[in-house]
Amino acid sequence: MRKFLAATLVATSVFASVVLPGLTNTANAQEDGRYGGTIRSILVEGNQRIEARTVQSYLLLEPGDPFDAERIDLSLKTLFATNLFADVSIDRTGDDLLVRVVENPIINRVIFEGNRALKDDKFREEIQAAPRGIFTAARVQTDVQRILELYRQSGRFAAKVEPQYKPLEQNRVDLVFEITEGPVTGVRSINFIGNKAYSDSRLRSEIVTRQSRLWRFFSSNDNYDPGRLEYDREKLREFYQNNGYYDFRVTSAVADLTPDQKDFYITMTVDEGRQYDFGEVKVETALEKLDARALRAAVPINNGDLFKADLIENTIDTLTYAAGIAGYAFVDIRPQLDVNPDTGRIDVTFAVDEGPRVYIERINIVGNTQTLDRVIRRELRISEGDAFNRILLDRSKNRVRSLGFFKDVEIVETPGDGPDRSIVDIKVTEQPTGELSFAAGFSSVDSYLFDLSASQRNLRGRGQSVVARISTSSRQQVVDLRFTEPRFLDRNLSAGVDLFATRQDFKDFGSFTAETFGTGLRVGFPLSDRMQLGLSYRLQSDDVKVPDRDILLDTATNFQSVRLIQTGGADTPNDATDDTYRTATPDDFPGELIIVDQCDPLFLLRDSSCRSERSEISSIIGYNFLWDRTNDPITPTRGFDFRFNQDIAGLGGDVKYMRTEASASVYRGIWKSVIASARFSGGYIFPLEDGQGIRINNRFFRGGSTFRGFDVAGLGPREIVRIVDPTTGEVIQTRRLNSQGGNAYYQGTFELSLPNIFPEEYGIKSALFTDVGAVGTLRGPDQSPTVYFTDQSGLPAVRLTKDAASLRASAGLSVFWDSPFGPIRFDFSQILRKEDYDRTETFRFSTSTRF
Repeated sequence: MRKFLAATLVATSVFASVVLPGLTNTANAQEDGRYGGTIRSILVEGNQRIEARTVQSYLLLEPGDPFDAERIDLSLKTLFATNLFADVSIDRTGDDLLVRVVENPIINRVIFEGNRALKDDKFREEIQAAPRGIFTAARVQTDVQRILELYRQSGRFAAKVEPQYKPLEQNRVDLVFEITEGPVTGVRSINFIGNKAYSDSRLRSEIVTRQSRLWRFFSSNDNYDPGRLEYDREKLREFYQNNGYYDFRVTSAVADLTPDQKDFYITMTVDEGRQYDFGEVKVETALEKLDARALRAAVPINNGDLFKADLIENTIDTLTYAAGIAGYAFVDIRPQLDVNPDTGRIDVTFAVDEGPRVYIERINIVGNTQTLDRVIRRELRISEGDAFNRILLDRSKNRVRSLGFFKDVEIVETPGDGPDRSIVDIKVTEQPTGELSFAAGFSSVDSYLFDLSASQRNLRGRGQSVVARISTSSRQQVVDLRFTEPRFLDRNLSAGVDLFATRQDFKDFGSFTAETFGTGLRVGFPLSDRMQLGLSYRLQSDDVKVPDRDILLDTATNFQSVRLIQTGGADTPNDATDDTYRTATPDDFPGELIIVDQCDPLFLLRDSSCRSERSEISSIIGYNFLWDRTNDPITPTRGFDFRFNQDIAGLGGDVKYMRTEASASVYRGIWKSVIASARFSGGYIFPLEDGQGIRINNRFFRGGSTFRGFDVAGLGPREIVRIVDPTTGEVIQTRRLNSQGGNAYYQGTFELSLPNIFPEEYGIKSALFTDVGAVGTLRGPDQSPTVYFTDQSGLPAVRLTKDAASLRASAGLSVFWDSPFGPIRFDFSQILRKEDYDRTETFRFSTSTRF
C-alpha cells in the first residue's frame, strides 16, 4: 500500500500538463502586501477535462472582490473537497488571481485479477471505483478495505489486495485490484464453558455457525465470521430464555486462530442462571370496552408454566388483536415482570392502555422491481390517511404474500413529519413467478410418467396469470391455454378464459381413451376478506374410444380370445423340439368361429367401458366457494380452510349430471417447524336423467399423487376375473382387469412435518403422512353384469365388478428437497389396508423448476 501511495503521488505529477515549480500552497496564506487591492480577473491553468468556468464556480471570490486571505483559503479547501483535483494552488499575478490545478485521472476500467471464490459483480456492488469515476488514493484505499471485508465474511482472513494502475492517454487510468484470496478459514471446534443444563452438542445445534466438516461442502456457515458470532450470542440467549433461563447471558465469545492459521477455535463462556416458571399472570386495563377477565382468558400463559420469552411477545400480539376487535386501534401494552429468584417464579402483569392516536402519512412500496405498485396496493386493507391499525397491516401483509409473487414481505414503520404521523414501508423481495415444471414417477406397473408445463403468474408485473401447457406422458397429452385477469374492469372481480384440448390414454387400467377439447369462462369475487365465490361455464366435446380388437367367437358365443394352432414340435418330425404356434382364424374352423370387435354386443365379456364409447357435447355451469381462516397463506400453522364446488351439466348439450366436491383442512403448529395438518375431502356425481349412467371419463379416479401408496387409478371399482376349481369350487386365481372409476369417494390425509435433521442450507424437509379413504358406489347401468364363462384353460370362471367403498389406508414419508434443479418431492409409502385387486406402488417423485 505504501508503494501504491508513493506511485500515486508520482502519477499526479505525470498527469499534470504543466510543471509548476515553486508553487506555494496557500492553505496557510500569510497576510502580506500581496493581498491588497481588487481582483481584476481569475485565471485557471492546468485544467484539461474540466472547464475553467466549472473551476471558478467552486471559488468564493469573483472579479471585483478584494484579495481576501481567508476566502482564498476556503476556496482552496473547497476545490480539494470536490475530489476532482490531485493538487491545487492559488496565487496572485498582478491584479489577477491564478488558480493552478492538477486534475485527478478518470478511471477507464476497473479490473479484478486472481479472484475465484467471489465474482466481479459482487465487488462492483460494494466498491466506489467505477468506470468514468474519479481516481483518488483515498477512494482506492477504502475499496481495498471493503474487498477485504467481503473476503472475511466468506471466511478468507488471509486474503490480500494490492491495487495497481495503468496510465492511459487523456488523463485516464485502468485500475487493477490484484487479489490473493488465500485459503478458507474454517471453524475447527466450538466449545462452551459454564453450561450445565445443556450439552455442547445441543447448544451447537441452536447457533448458526457450524464446525467445519467434510460433508458441509455446500455450506458456508462453517466459515468463521465475526458478525455471525454476534448473531450466535443472540440465538443462545433466545434459546435459554425460551427454556426458562431468564437470567442467562453470554459473558464472552472468543475466537482463537489455530497455530497453522487455517481455522479458528471458538469458545463461548455462558452464565445459565436458574430456571424459572411463570407465576401469577394478570391483565390490567382502564379502558371501558375491554374486560380484563376476558383479556386474561386470551392469554396463552398459565400459572406454573415454564417461562418462555416468546410467550410474552405472543401475548402482546394476542391482546393487541383482541383490543382491535373491540374497537381500539391504538393500544399500548406493557409487560411488567416481577422476578423472584428465591421461589423461581416470574409474575407478569400486562398493562393495557390506550396509546396515542397515530395516522398513516404515507405508504411506500419498496423492492418491487417487476410488479407494479397498484398490484400491491389493491391488496392492502389500509390506506394513506387511515388510523394506524396493526391488525389491518398484518392482514394486508398476508394478502400481499398470498399473491405468490414475493419471496419475502416486510412492513417497516418509521416516524412521519409529526408526532401523530407514521410512514409505512412495505418492502418486498421479488421471486420467480414463471414456472417450468415436470413430474416423473415409477411403479411396478408403469415405467414412467412425465409432465411438462410453463406458466407465468405475474404477466408484465400486472398480476395477470397466463398458462401455456403442452404436456405429454405415458397416459395423456394436454394443450392448455389459460388467462386470468385478477381485477377485471378495475373492479374487485377476477375473470378468465380457458382453451384446452386433452387426450387421455387409459388403456392400461381402463381400456379406453378420451379426447376432450373446448373452452371455458370464469369469474370470481370476494364475499368478505375470508370468503370468495366463483362462477364458471365450460363447453366441451368429449369423445371416448375403446381400441379396436378382434375377438374370435364360436357359434355359441363362447369366448375364444385366442386360439393357437401348433406349427412345430410333434407335428414336425425333423425338429421335435421346435414348439411354435400361430393364431387361429375362422378359415381354420369353417362354420365354427366368427370375428367380432371386442365391443360387439355378441361378445358377452365385453368391457364395461364400451358403453361409454361415443362422442358427446357437454355444457357445464358451476360454482365454487372458499372460506379461508388460516393464519398464513403460504405455510399456515393455525386455522382452517373449506372449499365447496358443484358442476351441473345439462344446460344444453348431450350430458346431464351433477358433480359435487368438498374439502376441509385444519392446521396446528406444535413446535417450531413441526406442523400437524388434516385434510378431509369427498365427492359425488349422479345422473340427472333416470336410466342414464355416468360415463367413465366423468367418474372419480384416485391414486398416484392424489392417494399416495396406490398407483394411478389404483383403488376403487375394478373388474376382476376369478378362476374356480371345478372340483372344490374354490377360487384358485384372481386376475385384475380394468379400473372403472367411482361415482363417489372420500379421503382423509394427515401430515406431520418433521424437524430438520439436515442443515437448513441444504433445503431438505420431511413429513410423515397417512392417507385413508375409498372410491366406490357404481350403480345401475354403470356396473357391469356378472358373467359366468369357461376360461381358455377350460376351467369355469366368473367376471364381476368389485365396487365396495371399503377403507384403504397407506402411510409413509415425504421428503422435500429444494435442490439446485428446483423443488423435488419423494414419497415412500407403505400400504396399511387394501383390497386384493388394488394396484399399489411404494415410491414416487416429482419435481418443478421456476424461472
